[in-house]
Amino acid sequence: QVQLVESGGGLVQAGGSLRLSCVASVNILSFNTMGWYRQAPGKSRELVATISRIGSTNYLDSVKGRFTISRDNAKNTVYLQMDSLKPDDTAVYYCNVRRLAAAYWGQGTQITVSS
Repeated sequence: QVQLVESGGGLVQAGGSLRLSCVASVNILSFNTMGWYRQAPGKSRELVATISRIGSTNYLDSVKGRFTISRDNAKNTVYLQMDSLKPDDTAVYYCNVRRLAAAYWGQGTQITVSS
């Protein structure tokens, strides 16, 4: 059973920064990809950023240049550094990992960006 524990959410003013962490209960090298999704009220969940086992990254267009995804294999942790935050970034952020056909989700952490 894979467990993902997220931390780092909170309230921040526009233009500020936050860093999310997601710690996995197993070796993250067993996952094909790790990433972050978000879901704002009344909207569908959307992919924010992913990082592959070999370190290739992919970003939602609206966060490119502001968010950075990274991983620390020794700590079984994936991070999302979020800079220049905007009110539109307000959402619940979910950690996601994928291994073959299986996908696992964290419990979600709230990010609120005030204007």
